[in-house]
Amino acid sequence: MGNREALLAGAKSCLREKGYDRTGVRDIATAAGVSMAAIGYHYGSRETLLNQALFEILDEWGDAMGRALVPDADGSTKRHFEQVWDGLIKDFAAHPDLWVASLELFMQARRRPELREPLADGLAQGRRGLAAIVAGVAEDEVPDTSVRTLGSVQLALMSGVMIQHLGDPANAPTAAEVLCGLRELGRLAE
Repeated sequence: MGNREALLAGAKSCLREKGYDRTGVRDIATAAGVSMAAIGYHYGSRETLLNQALFEILDEWGDAMGRALVPDADGSTKRHFEQVWDGLIKDFAAHPDLWVASLELFMQARRRPELREPLADGLAQGRRGLAAIVAGVAEDEVPDTSVRTLGSVQLALMSGVMIQHLGDPANAPTAAEVLCGLRELGRLAE
């Protein structure tokens, strides 16, 4: 592994352990086993490196969730959806600093215009991926209308539940409560 790859791996490790704002140049260099100057040489800045690392972590997370959350053999949509939410909630609890870092990315994008396009691309991929996970189909099988509807709503739900788990984990909803709330919303929307 070269210095560039080692820095990216070190940045990912630091994001998982410390979050975005608490990760310094020294932390990344130490985790990567390279000099601090290597960050500037290979990435230009700490922020550029951390942003790339965060985008890759979120992409890897999405791929892993897609592989892990497959429908039951009996095709039970309810059980599949509950499994999706159980997995998401466990991930929020297991990696809170990662989720805080993802929220920090949104704040960074407000101040740094060069992050807006990659963030928008990531959101588009997230909507498609979430729609595919919930529907239990491959991403290339998800119609664009489902990306805009199912994927967008699932992303909104995920973001809101994540924020509740970060802010008040003891009172944040369980997977079963998310499903119950969706059923109630469905009845109201009819």
